[in-house]
Amino acid sequence: MRQTALVLFALVVGGVIHFGLRADDKKEVTLKGTILCAKCALKAEGVTKCTTAIQVKENGKDVIYYFDDKGSKEEYHEEVCGGAKKEGTVTGVLHMHDGKNYIKPSKVEYAKK
Repeated sequence: MRQTALVLFALVVGGVIHFGLRADDKKEVTLKGTILCAKCALKAEGVTKCTTAIQVKENGKDVIYYFDDKGSKEEYHEEVCGGAKKEGTVTGVLHMHDGKNYIKPSKVEYAKK
């Protein structure tokens, strides 16, 4: 009984997470945090090419959202490649793929200093 309840709970939570980040929702959100290169600065596992990501604080934890874009070919990537980190915001649509968070950016801005 206890195991059945745990499995059911896991399915419900997984469904909420999955349906909460569906790409077809098309709701744009704005994330604020540290924009960086996932390969150079994060040294993220499984990332073999330079790609932009944003690290945000959610409930006291660091959460990474990878940009669903052209990677190092984007204008805004050069500023963070090589390990640089910049405070900024990204606006776009969230989705999940292979257990990772992604954002399809429509707007990327770095904080002015």
